[in-house]
Amino acid sequence: MTDRPEALNLDLLDRVADDFEDEPDVVMGTMFRSPGLRAGGKIFAFLGQEGQLIVKLPSDRAGEFVDAGTAEKVVMGKRTMREWIAIPAQDDRAATLALWRGAAQEAHRYVDALRRSG
Repeated sequence: MTDRPEALNLDLLDRVADDFEDEPDVVMGTMFRSPGLRAGGKIFAFLGQEGQLIVKLPSDRAGEFVDAGTAEKVVMGKRTMREWIAIPAQDDRAATLALWRGAAQEAHRYVDALRRSG
């Protein structure tokens, strides 16, 4: 067991993960020491340090989320990631869960297609 505090919004990620319980290749894992979801060993969604859901989507779709004000671009070091966006939790947890579920489903389909074609 770790002495690290529980991740912010882990309860929401757990509920998103429940949507994938019938997907044998989807498991909980870690990304940058944060809990996340993997499909066939590839991360498609994880919790950021500030409790936001970070997902991998095609760059044009990620841009749509950013342009709509729903998400922010993810920057690692000095590099802006083209396919990774951070979707912050909203005040309304039910609305957050609905948004996160949809984004996670899209991210799963995208990452699953990438790994199967590679």
